[in-house]
Amino acid sequence: MLNYIWCGIILISVVVGSFTGKIDAVTGAAIASAETAVELSIGLIGIMALWLGMMSIAESSGLVELIAKLVRPITIWLFPDVPPDHPAIGSIVLNMAANMLGLGNAATPLGLKAMQELQELNPQKDQATDAMCTFLAINTSSIQLILPATVVGLMGIQASQIFLPTIAATLMSTIAAIIAVKILSQMKTFKLKQEEEV
Repeated sequence: MLNYIWCGIILISVVVGSFTGKIDAVTGAAIASAETAVELSIGLIGIMALWLGMMSIAESSGLVELIAKLVRPITIWLFPDVPPDHPAIGSIVLNMAANMLGLGNAATPLGLKAMQELQELNPQKDQATDAMCTFLAINTSSIQLILPATVVGLMGIQASQIFLPTIAATLMSTIAAIIAVKILSQMKTFKLKQEEEV
């Protein structure tokens, strides 16, 4: 779907540029944007390589399992339908840890893995379970206890300038997301069809 949106934007830009006689500006902007994209990608690769390596070391050293045990009471409350020892819990904890550490880009592959493992527990494959919705809401609210490394790296800002606003905003958004999911999951409209039949 996104491919169609981007293709549409590009085509509209070229058509409007042609009709207004500013096709040179469109071409110049495309070349300048390509250069910026390469510079941005190289910067992000460095940030992601560092933190994904750190997460890999944490996983190999058993730190992830330790963190999973420490936060088990929270994960049991947030995800009551997921067995405590299921691999999905480990992926969820890793994803949440990456988000809390401000590693949004590093959290993406972990989030995809967690969703894949949650789908294995899903009795009705064409509908999202409560656990999937809860995980998606928490992931989208993006709780961060440490400043986002990507923002600091790209904007070159002082970390102290956004420390308190980042924690306050992400904490409130996460609380709101959890409350919304817990309320909506109790409503009949959002129950799985299989549950309704039972």
